[in-house]
Amino acid sequence: MLAYSGGLDTSVILRWLIDKGYEVVAFIADVGQEEDFAAARAKALKIGAAKVLVDDLREEFVTHYIFHALKGNAVYEGRYLMGTSLARPLIAKAQVQAAQRERARFVAHGATGKGNDQVRFELAYCALDPGLRVISPWKDPEFLARFRGRTDLIEYARQKGIPVKATASKPYSEDDNLMHISHEAGVLEDPAEAAEKAVYSKTRSPMDAPDRATRVSIRFRDGLPVEVRNLSDGTVKRKPLELFTYLNALGGLNGVGRVDMVENRYVGIKSRGVYESPGAHILWAAHRDLEGIAMDKEVMHLRDMLAPKFAELIYNGFWFSPEMDFLLSAINRSQELIDGEVVVELYKGNVMPVSRSSPTSFYSKDLSSMDREGGFDQTDSAGFIRINGLRLRAHKAIIDKRGLGSYKVEE
Repeated sequence: MLAYSGGLDTSVILRWLIDKGYEVVAFIADVGQEEDFAAARAKALKIGAAKVLVDDLREEFVTHYIFHALKGNAVYEGRYLMGTSLARPLIAKAQVQAAQRERARFVAHGATGKGNDQVRFELAYCALDPGLRVISPWKDPEFLARFRGRTDLIEYARQKGIPVKATASKPYSEDDNLMHISHEAGVLEDPAEAAEKAVYSKTRSPMDAPDRATRVSIRFRDGLPVEVRNLSDGTVKRKPLELFTYLNALGGLNGVGRVDMVENRYVGIKSRGVYESPGAHILWAAHRDLEGIAMDKEVMHLRDMLAPKFAELIYNGFWFSPEMDFLLSAINRSQELIDGEVVVELYKGNVMPVSRSSPTSFYSKDLSSMDREGGFDQTDSAGFIRINGLRLRAHKAIIDKRGLGSYKVEE
């Protein structure tokens, strides 16, 4: 059961496996990428696949992966929303299920030995069906001896009559799905070079975006988005897939969701990635804003301590793991009161929350107002400060006694 995309690498791998005597079923996962699936099916059959399976995973991708990651504020290294990282465990799970249905004994993928995807696929295989044997050609000495790079793949495809669109001069590599598109390698491998305008495909340049803000209301229940309302034209979306697709369109139009960064791969290599994730950036900003009014302070601070680990587990391929089960349980509990509505303005690459309301709000105008006394005895603050200052007074006395000097800004 080969995870098949229809591109150069997996098309060559498909033929190579057949040449080695395997009967190969090509598995194609529809996670929202712009792809001609009928053409990909026909191509796989022409190459020699015994069967081609195409699974529509878009709804599950949104509801069980994207929404849950955003609910836990999963942002890798403070910037990356991880569209590729989230798609891989879903694809691997569906591939394993297909292998079980077809009684396949082997699963194969086309991820390279330098990247993160090999880890994500193979850890998922281990967790979901340890009895399956894994074929990873880009870690196979025989395959590596035959194919040193892209030129060898293209030449092999020509010899075997495999139709490919790729050329040796392709400027960069892309991974596309419903959550994002990534651009890396090729001309982007120099982090000192700015990505050209032509690199981007899901978002307009903020400089070319409309000169008028788009105002959008997003309603959440238990931390999950349940309604999007365009306050500029009245459009309403409630079904998860439609809602997310619509936000992608609005965000793309307004230049939202671009990230250009150098990140740390799990294998220890730094890589430069250019990402576009318009809908996810809108939901992340709105959800985070709602938590400000509807989440208890200490719960929020604990969850924020867990969020980087949550993101790291997703990025490193541990979606199916006991530690992920533990974190998701804690995150789900933290979201039980995250109900309400946030209004955001989309304008030239920015997502700006401008109002929020919640039936589970912890906010009290009487308590926070500077214009009314209400519910808070300000004289209590004197004792509160004295108690918290006790250890600071004690610490100052000790450093003075030891001759260590006082706190100061070093010149």
